[in-house]
Amino acid sequence: MPGNPLPDAEQLLTALIEQMRPEVGPKTGLIGIHTGGVWVAERLHQALKLKTPLATLDVSFYRDDYQSRGLHRDVKRSEIPFEVEGRDLILVDDVLYTGRTIRAALNELFDYGRPATVRLAALVDRDRRQLPIAAQFVGARLQLESGQNIGLRRDANGRLSLELRGERR
Repeated sequence: MPGNPLPDAEQLLTALIEQMRPEVGPKTGLIGIHTGGVWVAERLHQALKLKTPLATLDVSFYRDDYQSRGLHRDVKRSEIPFEVEGRDLILVDDVLYTGRTIRAALNELFDYGRPATVRLAALVDRDRRQLPIAAQFVGARLQLESGQNIGLRRDANGRLSLELRGERR
C-alpha cells in the first residue's frame, strides 16, 4: 500500500524463516495463536517443512482481562494434534505487544503438558511491554506512538500485510 510506513510483512516472514531454519528439528512443534499468529505459523510450517502437524491456540478464556473484555464474537477452537509433554515448542504470534497474550498462551499450553522448551516467534515486536516476555525469533522491532496499534491482514491470495490501527479498547 502506498505511503504505508510499516515494513513489508512478506519480507519479515522471510527473515523469520531464515532465523528459525537452523533452530528447528524434526520433532519441533509449531503453535500459532489465533488469528494472525496462525496465519504466520501456517507459512512458517510450510517453509520449514516441519513433520509435526501445526497446532493452534485461541487464548480467549485464558486472558487476564477476560472479565472486563468479555468473549469476542469469533472464538476459535484450540487444536494441538501432538503430545506436548517433553517436546520443543515454538509459539507464533503476529505482534508481540504487552506480553499478556503470550502469558495466556503459556497458561493454556501447560494444561496440555510440560514441554521441554518453549520459544517465541513474532512477526513484529513492538514497544511498551507490560510483562517480562521476549521473543527469540523476530521479523522486526518497531516503536509506535501512543494510541497506535499494528494489525496483520491476509488477502484472498494468502499474502500478509501490516496496517496501522487506532487504540484497541
